[in-house]
Amino acid sequence: MLIFKSLELIKSMKKNSLLFFLIISLFMSCGKKKEPTKALIEDDIVAVRLANVSQANSTETLKASGLVASLEEARLSFKTGGIIEKIYVKEGQNVRKGQLLATLNLTEINAQVQQATESVQKSERDLKRVTNLYRDSVATLEQVQNLTTSLNLVKQSLEIASYNQGYSKIYASANGVIVKKLMNEGELASSGIPVFFMNASGVNDWVIKVGIADKDWTRLHTGDRATVSLDAFPTIIFTALVSNLSQGADQNSGLYQAELKLNTQGKKMATGLFGNAQITPSLVQKHTSIPIDAVVEGNGDEAFVYVIDNGKARKMPIKLVGIDNTTAFVASGLAGITQVITDGSAYLVEGSLVKVVK
Repeated sequence: MLIFKSLELIKSMKKNSLLFFLIISLFMSCGKKKEPTKALIEDDIVAVRLANVSQANSTETLKASGLVASLEEARLSFKTGGIIEKIYVKEGQNVRKGQLLATLNLTEINAQVQQATESVQKSERDLKRVTNLYRDSVATLEQVQNLTTSLNLVKQSLEIASYNQGYSKIYASANGVIVKKLMNEGELASSGIPVFFMNASGVNDWVIKVGIADKDWTRLHTGDRATVSLDAFPTIIFTALVSNLSQGADQNSGLYQAELKLNTQGKKMATGLFGNAQITPSLVQKHTSIPIDAVVEGNGDEAFVYVIDNGKARKMPIKLVGIDNTTAFVASGLAGITQVITDGSAYLVEGSLVKVVK
């Protein structure tokens, strides 16, 4: 029994000695100072590639949003005021060009026409009688001339009354849809106040009206091409052409309005549908250009690029005009710069050491 205990004690001492040796070795290795190697120095230098700053033509598309409207919108009203006697259509109803939509109570208008007609008849009788007397040297030439003038005046009054009588009815100005009925039977309609709001319903009678900034307005011309996506048709891309450009800015928004005539592809349209448009100007502009890979930290039209200055990276702010798939077009910030850093720019900070690789 004593022998076995002695053997176990010897084994335990060996294990403890081995553990002590490993701990001492670990402390000794941690205390040694390693010399810097060439590999570690190389890690502080960022390998980069350069690209030339050049001039390129920019055909940046313009993005704008707006609402669909009929090319032939109409706000229909009576020429004269009066009580609305009859309305023949309802909201949403399709109408044909020339179709009667509403009439006024014509009692007053008809009386005016009748009064003017009788005045003409009386003036004609008076002029005929005085003309006969003038032939017999009983009436004077002045009397004949005065009655002739009076006849002309009452004839014009009859013409005005007849004209107003004709425009005391509202007819459809084109084939279309009654979008809104603004008044009802029995109401007093004032001259020129809309009673109906209607849209033409032809397949190609639709536009999308968008607002654009003044700097974009100068780039557009009628006939420029565009693509339009409508929320009502999320899977369809419509083509369009710039059909009209306003010559003045909207007083509320400060934007200029552009009308894009839609190719509806036979789809049913309605006033007020929301859409986004991308317009490609035909006017080509030349701008300073760099690869888009060179641009870092972009925010709107503001961004940064890196250039090499005495072997170090220097961060420069730039202002962008626009971008496409591969190129960034620069408005300012690269004066006197011929090359910018592309590959490796993501790993740089101001003052980083760099080396150029092919």
